[in-house]
Parts: sequence; C-alpha cells; structure tokens
Amino acid sequence: MHMNKLYSRLFVIPAIVLYTLFFIIPVAGGLYYSFTDWNMMRPDIGFVGLDNYKEIFSSTGPYMKSIIHTFSFTFFTVIFKVLIGLFLAILLNEGLRTRNLLRMVFFLPYTLSPLIIGIIFVSILGPQGPINVILKFIGLGDFTRSWLTDKSVVLASTMGVEVWRMVGWNMVILLAGLQTISKSYYEAASLDGANKWQQFISITLPFLTPALTIAIILNTIHGLRVFEIIYALTNGGPGNLTEVINTQIFKEFSIGRYGMSNALGIIAFLITLIIAFIMKKVVADEEADA
Repeated sequence: MHMNKLYSRLFVIPAIVLYTLFFIIPVAGGLYYSFTDWNMMRPDIGFVGLDNYKEIFSSTGPYMKSIIHTFSFTFFTVIFKVLIGLFLAILLNEGLRTRNLLRMVFFLPYTLSPLIIGIIFVSILGPQGPINVILKFIGLGDFTRSWLTDKSVVLASTMGVEVWRMVGWNMVILLAGLQTISKSYYEAASLDGANKWQQFISITLPFLTPALTIAIILNTIHGLRVFEIIYALTNGGPGNLTEVINTQIFKEFSIGRYGMSNALGIIAFLITLIIAFIMKKVVADEEADA
C-alpha cells in the first residue's frame, strides 16, 4: 500500500509541475500585466491599476461592443447548431440508403480549417458571389446583399457560416445519443397509439438529454472562444460590427498594447470559466434531482 501511494505521488508531482509552468504562471503573468500600461512604443512599464478594465467596460469604447457581439454570436449559433444538428441526426437515424454518405457530407465542413472556410466564403458571400447569382436567377434579386460588408446582415452572415461549419459535428454527437435509445420504446408507444411527435416528446428528448447537454455546453464554450472564422471573414469589420473579444485581443497585441491585450484575455478567460462553471452546476443539479 505504501509503495502504491509513492508511485501515485511520483506521477502526480510532474503533472502539478507542468500545470504550474504552462497554466498557472502564464495566467498569473497575464493578470499582472493587465494592470499595467505595457506598450511596445514605450520602454517602461507602469502600473495603472484598473484603468484597462475601466476602459474595457466603458459604454463608449469598442471593447464592450465586442463582448456583446461575442455573447450574441454564441447565443444564436448554439441554438441553430443544436437544432439543425438534431434535425439531421433524426433524419439520418432512419433507414436511408445514403445515410452513411450523407453523414460524411454533413460532417466534412468540420474537418476543414476555419481559415480556409472563411477564405472560401469571402468569395461565396461577395457581391458577385454564388449566393447573389442564385437569388437573381430565382427572381429574388431584391434580397441580394454584399453579405460581409452590409451593416444590417454582416454579423448574421458570420453566424451562418459558423453554423454551416459546426452543424455536422453536432449531428454526430446527437446521432450517437439517438442510437442508444432502444427501438422497443417506440414500438410500445406505437401500440399505445402515440404519434411521431408524442414519441419525440416522451421518448426521444428525455433519453437524448445527456447528449444535448454536452452539445450545448461545448458549443457555448466554442462560441465564446470564436476567433478564426471572424478573422478570416471580416477581420472584425465593417467598422467594428463583427468585432469579438478574441479579435480585439489580437488587434491590441498586434499594435503593441500588451497591457490592454492581457486585460482582454483575462476577461475572456473569466467569462468562459464562469459560464462553463454555471452550466456544469446546472447539469449536476438536474442529474441529482433525477
């Protein structure tokens, strides 16, 4: 028993050291520099207290808007990714001859780099792109837009690309959940006279709750960390209409405002951590009640 404890500690100590070196120290360093005016243009670093955070949360500055955009992006993309993923999972859970091919087709966008997808969709959503050509061809020319520069639709356009990219991933998670549900439940419900909708509400949703919960949590965390797809599509523009927290961090770092970029990084970290903790607690409470 004594040797087992010794071996356990020998494995735990290196893990603690690595965690400290690659997580605790960088976070602590970032936290410290977030209270400074560290700037590439000046040789000295001055302590400014909460000035960076006050600037971030100022209603007149660009940073608060980027936080709001991040929450909006996350909220709407999570809803559509999960709902469309659920629809596809239910569809492909049936005995379609081409279901394996369709699964691959829907999952394929997730395997591509967000930067590559962004570059492709810059052309697709451009003024002379395929989307506008199709709209004109079917007589809906009034709906054509410059989808990535029109202020009224640009944020929604980036959300649409993100949903297209991730919906196959959600489909796979929910399809795995559907395949754990025994067919006997549906057969018994059919014998009792339940229609498809009643079966979905009383059988599918309750059994699929764990998979839905996982999908919602992971999509939420992913949405809060969004960067590549926004950077490739609009780089936060036009103006700052699609600016999110991580694009602001990148821009502040690029121009040498390291103190501000660290402050924004700490805010992004805390937002993700708090929301993930709240969602985990809600899930744990629901499981305890069940």
